[in-house]
Amino acid sequence: MPTIAVDKAALFEALGQDYTTEQFDELCFDFGMQPADRTSSTHRPLVNGKQEPAQLKIEIPANRYDMLCFEGISLMLSIFLGKRTSPNYRLVAPPKGELQVINVDKETARIRPYVAGAVLRNIKFTKKSYESFIALQDKLHQNLARQRSLVAIGTHDLDTVQGPFSYEALPPEDINFVPLNQSRSMTGADMMKFYQEDRHLSRYLPIIRDSPVYPVIYDSKRTVCSLPPIINGNHSKITLDTRNVFVEMTATDQTKVEICINILVAMFSQHLEEPFTVEPVKIVSPHNHQSRESPDLTPRETQAEVSYINNCCGLSLTASDMCSLLKRMSYTASPSRASSDLIDVQVPPTRADVLHQADIMEDVAIAYGFNKLPRSFPSESGTIAQPLMINKLSDIVRLEAAMAGWSEVMPLILCSHDENFAWLNRKDDGQTAVRLANPKTAEYQVVRTTLLPGLLKTIRENKHHSVPMKIFEVSDVAFKDMKLERKSRNERHFAAAWYGKSSGFEVVHGLMDRIMLMLKSAFVTGEEGLSGKGVEEAAYWIDEVEDPSFFPGHAAAVHIRINGKEQIIGVFGILHPTVLEKFELRYP
Repeated sequence: MPTIAVDKAALFEALGQDYTTEQFDELCFDFGMQPADRTSSTHRPLVNGKQEPAQLKIEIPANRYDMLCFEGISLMLSIFLGKRTSPNYRLVAPPKGELQVINVDKETARIRPYVAGAVLRNIKFTKKSYESFIALQDKLHQNLARQRSLVAIGTHDLDTVQGPFSYEALPPEDINFVPLNQSRSMTGADMMKFYQEDRHLSRYLPIIRDSPVYPVIYDSKRTVCSLPPIINGNHSKITLDTRNVFVEMTATDQTKVEICINILVAMFSQHLEEPFTVEPVKIVSPHNHQSRESPDLTPRETQAEVSYINNCCGLSLTASDMCSLLKRMSYTASPSRASSDLIDVQVPPTRADVLHQADIMEDVAIAYGFNKLPRSFPSESGTIAQPLMINKLSDIVRLEAAMAGWSEVMPLILCSHDENFAWLNRKDDGQTAVRLANPKTAEYQVVRTTLLPGLLKTIRENKHHSVPMKIFEVSDVAFKDMKLERKSRNERHFAAAWYGKSSGFEVVHGLMDRIMLMLKSAFVTGEEGLSGKGVEEAAYWIDEVEDPSFFPGHAAAVHIRINGKEQIIGVFGILHPTVLEKFELRYP
């Protein structure tokens, strides 16, 4: 969990009272936080000849990005204690009535396609609030923005630049400006060399270094505001005297940039002359349909079931009781007119972590008090775990294969595109395999659609062992499925491979017969003079099949009939010589 250091005296002043160590620990526990450490008078260092104020280090829940700064912690705790009401964040028009504009060039789609902006007008910075403003940006960069790879934040003194602004993507040699806290102008390429030894900024250089174009934000006079995600320009840097802050964020993730802009402006809008007001910025981006006014601080409307919350918490609260508790967690809630079992909830724009009524239930439990929740004997709340049916079936197959003398292997679920298709003499129709958008190596490009590559690679890496080798795997493969919300589906497959000086066709056939027997499926044969004991409910048989992965005339499909319905459930045979050659195997 992120750890935030706050000034002890300033926090207690914001909360309206002093707390003993035990009292503050209890308050943090009640809210779901954990004090990590605290400094005493003997451990505080001297800064500019003065002893640093006593600090509290607090571990913030990983989902509460709105509490990554002093402003967020003090505001949420004050609301929780009933000393403040939930803020009403509002978008207000600028004094002259015209919004600042960011015009987005279509070339930015090649590097960082999304942008958001806002203006904090008439802000009053103190030394502490200024440091907190910078620290929140760093925390968002480290956590939600994934080291600036998803979102990069730029803040500028609006009085030093002039809109409209333009967001462009240019060759690095065409970008020239004075970086923050530097005295000489540099091109984009020069900055990559200049900052490669910088302990702080060097980690961000690989994000754009190899790109043919770099993102850059200009004002109307072609003054560079920032080169995201690396550094801002020195011309527009903010200071303690800054009164109007222009915030711009560029991103590769649309959702993350909206979350970051909402949190940053909401937390520091309380330092404005008119608290909790934000001036929006007009984004003009027609090429990707992202034209809008940013940010959107409208609360999200959702509903939660009273019975669900009561059942989860073991309570008997009314809808009105829950609404009162949710107000302590900065929600706006009221009993629903549609049903007595529902409450209408308005989720504040800073709570992007609220995705389901389970999240609302958790906040009701926090506001009610974890220690006050009723405790029940295990006979009431205890359950006996049961495996999923697919896992139970998998374990049966594993056990039977292992008892037959086969060794289980567990290769990775990712493989290269060639291993999954070309090396098995199969063609990719583009609608089967789930591809990785940005694979780091050629070895991990797709999610496997068959277990064969993993088995064959395992044999290849263990060729120094004696033959024959008998290995199997029971695991998942994945397929594209555009009908589903997640656009893919998993299937549990079983595969076995025999590697030796003979083909081993009859050995694999015997393993299949054993497993089907234990699954109570009878073998049906049509050979003259033989009759199988096939039962009508479950029976199987094999037919010759042509499969490019196997040697012609030496492959069979496994058919099964269950309750009158026939289906092909698998195939086995002798691998084609070209497949063996691709996987560097000498024996069939």
